[in-house]
Amino acid sequence: MFPTPIQKASPAARIGYQVLLPVALMIWLIPLIGVAVTSLRPASDLAAGNYFGIPSGLAFENYAAVFRDSPIGWYILNSFKVTVPTVIGAVALSCLTGFALAVYGFRANLWVFFAFVAGNFIPFQILMVPVRDMTLRAGMYDTTLGLVLFHIAFQTGFCTLFMRNFIKGLPFALIESARVEGVSEWRIFRHIVLPLMRPAIAALSVLVFTFVWNDYFWATVLVQGQHAMPVTAGLYSLNGQWVAAWHLVSAGSIVAALPPVLMFFLMQRHFIAGLTLGATKG
Repeated sequence: MFPTPIQKASPAARIGYQVLLPVALMIWLIPLIGVAVTSLRPASDLAAGNYFGIPSGLAFENYAAVFRDSPIGWYILNSFKVTVPTVIGAVALSCLTGFALAVYGFRANLWVFFAFVAGNFIPFQILMVPVRDMTLRAGMYDTTLGLVLFHIAFQTGFCTLFMRNFIKGLPFALIESARVEGVSEWRIFRHIVLPLMRPAIAALSVLVFTFVWNDYFWATVLVQGQHAMPVTAGLYSLNGQWVAAWHLVSAGSIVAALPPVLMFFLMQRHFIAGLTLGATKG
């Protein structure tokens, strides 16, 4: 069922793995390296058509120009206003729904679970028109609140799937013992199950933070004004009216990518523990 660890593979497979892994890594990193190099490339290089050659110099002032010539600081603040409440709301709801679906065996359990999971298989592009119309009727179009509520609703399905499967792997004897002692269901969830879910909560928080922070589609569909525009949509303002300022867009993209990268490294130990807990037996 599980792939054979590379340490137990044949010598030819290990050699192939050692050769192909760096090659695949370099191919994967080429676009990222290209963006990083372009962010330091002088505008004169791009005007002369030097897109892929060696830069004539290192223009660190591109990063200063990003903050000087655009409201990217405001866009980053808007992204935090959208992402942080979404993470809190989606993870909190999924903890409750995951606990209910994993612990209580009511008749419609599977149907409710399938309803949460089914949303993950719907192409989100087909929801553009009805979601936009719904936010307009509710008076939440072009607002941070509307974007937050949509992301919470959209992310809760995946989060519930994640949490339900994680709680299913916990020892059910702990819950039964607490019930025998007369502990209420809320206290069981709060004092027994929730502490055991900390690795999963950390892993899910990193995933949802990354998903929502990097969202571009809904940031452009549900928001138009700069007062609520996240940084992914706001990067477009770095382009001029007639010329695409790719050196500034690249520098802004690097700046915009820093928060999720920093969060991953800060939560790396908990993130890996949440993804691997229960993956092995014994």
